[in-house]
Amino acid sequence: MRPGPKNSITDIQGLTVGHAQDAELKSGVTVLLGAQPFVASVHVMGGAPGTRETDLLAPDKMVQEVDALVLSGGSAFGLDAASGVADALRAKGRGFDVGGQKVPIVPGAILFDLLNGGTKDWAENPYKALGRAALNAASDSPVPIGTVGAGTGATTQTLKGGLGTASLILECGATVAALVAVNALGSATQPGTRHFWAAPWEMGAEFGGLGQGPLPDPTQEPYPETRLGENTTIAIVATDAVLTQAQAQRMATAAHDGMARALVPSHTPMDGDLVFAAATGTYPLPDPVWDPLRLGHAAATCLARAIARGVHAATPAPGDTLPCWSSL
Repeated sequence: MRPGPKNSITDIQGLTVGHAQDAELKSGVTVLLGAQPFVASVHVMGGAPGTRETDLLAPDKMVQEVDALVLSGGSAFGLDAASGVADALRAKGRGFDVGGQKVPIVPGAILFDLLNGGTKDWAENPYKALGRAALNAASDSPVPIGTVGAGTGATTQTLKGGLGTASLILECGATVAALVAVNALGSATQPGTRHFWAAPWEMGAEFGGLGQGPLPDPTQEPYPETRLGENTTIAIVATDAVLTQAQAQRMATAAHDGMARALVPSHTPMDGDLVFAAATGTYPLPDPVWDPLRLGHAAATCLARAIARGVHAATPAPGDTLPCWSSL
């Protein structure tokens, strides 16, 4: 396996990504848009998720494809970002046709960034407008990472979080990629060091090239003091492979391994850790038995790398409550 030419989820043809953020708010929105509707599913392992339209992503539901996926800050307020995306898509004539009416299918997930030092005393929910702006900014360029989009106000246990992405091209020819907003209760780096937990899966020096740090102390207490619901890492793993919705759900499930490799601890009762899966369906898998297994492994690897890249690329801003990795 090797990274795609952009090392980005936009290495998958037909997928575009847009960000919108507000520096004073210290929050933002990221949208993944398909040129055409795409197969999607989801798997949740955190204990405090915040979602929109995820029930319809189950394999037994009528609608098997979606128009876009939304990652947003803002806790429950951020769910309104998907409404802005849906309005904009409907204006473009996109959506599931119901008797001539177009209904865009836009699942979304949110993270909690309401206590990160930003201005939160809005009179009107800002996330609907941010969702529309993120959609309008969508392109197939390499995805900006760090303090952008849904990662603008993200934090981890010890460092500022961020928005990350990574990709892989498999030997069978399929492409797999991840996009993630890292806002974890856990830490992305080993205690007291600059070494990322995800170091064994780093390719090149994409997040510093420091390699593995010292062996962790298994007796060390990993759980920090925190308030309920102030966390959540939300991600999308995507492929150009032809997948059913059930196969996409299996890829999302496998991708959670990457979250556990890169964040310690992860999947806690206070996180809403969630992974969407997206499949554009342009590349038939040569081996229908073993290639889906390889997709799951690649998705986990991409997600671990994307998490570290997002934290590594975070930049400082006035009012930050935590330092950036680059300042260590």
